[in-house]
Amino acid sequence: MMIDKLETFATRTVGFVRLHTSDGDVGIGQLSPYNADITATVFHRQVAPHVLGENPLEIGRLVDSVIEAEYKFPWSYVCRALVGLDTAAWDLRGKRQGEPVVSLLGGEPTEIPAYGSSMRRDISPEDEAARLTRLRDDHGFEAFKVRVGARESKGSDEDEWPGRSEAVVSAVREALGDEVDLLVDANSAYSVEGAVDFAETTLEPNGVVHFEEPCPYWDLESTAAVTERIDIPVAGGEQDNDLAQWRRLIELGAVDVVQPDVCYVGGISRARRVAEMAANAGLPCVPHAANHSMVAVFTLHLLGALENAGPYLEYSIEDHWAEGLFTPALTVEDGTVAIPDGPGWGVEVNSAWLSTADHEVSELV
Repeated sequence: MMIDKLETFATRTVGFVRLHTSDGDVGIGQLSPYNADITATVFHRQVAPHVLGENPLEIGRLVDSVIEAEYKFPWSYVCRALVGLDTAAWDLRGKRQGEPVVSLLGGEPTEIPAYGSSMRRDISPEDEAARLTRLRDDHGFEAFKVRVGARESKGSDEDEWPGRSEAVVSAVREALGDEVDLLVDANSAYSVEGAVDFAETTLEPNGVVHFEEPCPYWDLESTAAVTERIDIPVAGGEQDNDLAQWRRLIELGAVDVVQPDVCYVGGISRARRVAEMAANAGLPCVPHAANHSMVAVFTLHLLGALENAGPYLEYSIEDHWAEGLFTPALTVEDGTVAIPDGPGWGVEVNSAWLSTADHEVSELV
């Protein structure tokens, strides 16, 4: 059995990969979202040529062979394309064995608690508190994450508007009470001193349990300095796709919680390696999964198999562009999301959507 055809179906926002074998089996995966049309071109130029004619069940070897062959092109777009191959191969393997991917990874289908992840900084603290309260009451969420700092602030300590960050943390905590876990995400907004001051004056008094990406993510030393000086667990790593950088981040003690994104790091195989490095250092893994594309499905299967899985799946609470891409849709009930238990990923991509996307094919000659 070998890979004899690879198809992509892409728009600017998202794209899928369909892997075909010489004996007629098919697996489906997803490219990383955002500029996925560019990623599809990278896939056919810099991924497909290295794996056509190869055994699709040797996933780890295939993934490594692409990274090694494309060593002059680290890391982002190659990894964003590589996830399409990796996830299609895992789907193929699961379908051949009649098992969900989570079982192939050593776990089992179960329900994973989710935290409701807000993506908004344009919302007032009062309105944010009100909508999170509704979501808690309607869906049973027991944890939420809100955005702090200004999105465009990279280490400059700017706020979306003066006082918003302090106000939103306080308003949400007051509205939800002490029984709900509260997480915050700064998206690299703070300097070391700004992050430490914000943690001590606002986050700690409000019982925040997770301070994500406080400093520019590429500045490991600054993040490590914050981690050393505050009591709140610091989380990060969603942007990182180089496994050597992940090793440095963990060895430096830059974070207390690792957050690889399956679609950014290059797939399930590489995300598992990050989780294993974290486990060896005694750190939990809470993968980044900030939209309702198949990254949420991939992350569910991964979390169900990690011994050092953190307590929650990240689940976006926004009305999202990714709705309707696959069935059955993921839903939150009593604060949890069920891992799909069908073969492979356990979901089917919307064929009508595929018919509208730009289609490219690479075939074994």
